[in-house]
Amino acid sequence: MGRFARAGATMGALSLMASLALTGCGDDQKKAEFVGGAPAAASSSVAAESGTASAEPTRSPAPTLKVSPADGAKNKAVSTEISAKIPEGGKVTDVTLTASDGDKVEGRWRADGSSWVPNSALKYGTRYTATVTAAGEGGETRQGASTFTTMAKPKSMITSGLYLFSDKTYGVGMPVVTEFHPGIPAKDRAAVQKRMFVRTDPPQPGAWHWVSNGTQAYYRAPEYWKAGTTITVRIALAGIPLSNGKYGNVDRSATAKIGRSFVMKVDNATKKMTVTQDGQVIRTIPVSLGKKSTPSSSGTMVVMEKLESTVFDTRDDPDPANRYVTEIDFAQRLTWGGEYIHAAPWSEHVQGRRNVSHGCVNVSMAQGKWLFSQTKVGDPITIKGTERKLVPGNGWTAWSLSWSEFVKGSALPVPQEGSGPALA
Repeated sequence: MGRFARAGATMGALSLMASLALTGCGDDQKKAEFVGGAPAAASSSVAAESGTASAEPTRSPAPTLKVSPADGAKNKAVSTEISAKIPEGGKVTDVTLTASDGDKVEGRWRADGSSWVPNSALKYGTRYTATVTAAGEGGETRQGASTFTTMAKPKSMITSGLYLFSDKTYGVGMPVVTEFHPGIPAKDRAAVQKRMFVRTDPPQPGAWHWVSNGTQAYYRAPEYWKAGTTITVRIALAGIPLSNGKYGNVDRSATAKIGRSFVMKVDNATKKMTVTQDGQVIRTIPVSLGKKSTPSSSGTMVVMEKLESTVFDTRDDPDPANRYVTEIDFAQRLTWGGEYIHAAPWSEHVQGRRNVSHGCVNVSMAQGKWLFSQTKVGDPITIKGTERKLVPGNGWTAWSLSWSEFVKGSALPVPQEGSGPALA
């Protein structure tokens, strides 16, 4: 198996957003209600020309909505969201959020209606005014406003990444992969996950799963994505406070496409790869897997990166027998540990009969070139029957678990049909 740096592992678009305690939703999550009660009558004396006085009722100001953050609040996180107490049966009709320089902030409601989420992180050290308008069950209109100030930019931030690029097309097994350094503490993951938004078109259920001590989280559906799906992701991490004294660094987002269905399956018993496209077997390829001392991993992986030509350098391996420097063609990474599909002309004479590799899936030069021309990052490959099981987190291992096992890794309850935090 080849071992070299994660050259790009496409962490570029890195975007991980986390969510903490919905700092903008306010501390009071009680049942919504109007604040102020019904108008009260009062009287005043008015002198008439006749010298008599008459009592004329006056109404108190219409009750207003209680908006969160509270008016005058300071040092709010730039991940703040807007909410308000509304009457039972009432409905919010408008939310405006404006910075002190007059810039208007656009946003969207969460699908569950719990709060209004700005489309991008707020600015540090800036005063904002939020105005919320709602209609009561009887049609009466109520309004509330709040002016608050965001905190100064923090000095200690985590780094994060999103392995998904806009305007790219991926395989049906491509999970949404987020990465955090250092990892997100367990007590913070639910709040962070609330700020990790995924939308699919056509709609498909999905869930998040945390791995590797909170350093990664994957989002996937119960089955591979439908061919032609559009995935829109926003990891709204900027400014989210964490319990370790650090804050999220930036918001990241991407909109990507899923291409045709292209699935590879390798059986160690037959030492053959079966390639299926859109449900039809299109090719069977002889392979040589890892020998017993360096077995290939059994499990479902996905193509993480493609290198038409590279060099495998394992001179740092503690076992002298596994040290080598070899030029490799048509390499497709499957794990961080260095397992690849690649052309191996030196083992063509045993491919389909015997395992001789250091853990990689060896194919002939001709088959390696063909596979390389067909695959996309995110195309899944399942290997079965080897001496070693795939380690979670060694690659994008979202599909190595059943759906029932996968949802156990969510920091938030997952409905039976599956879903992540969503915006309306």
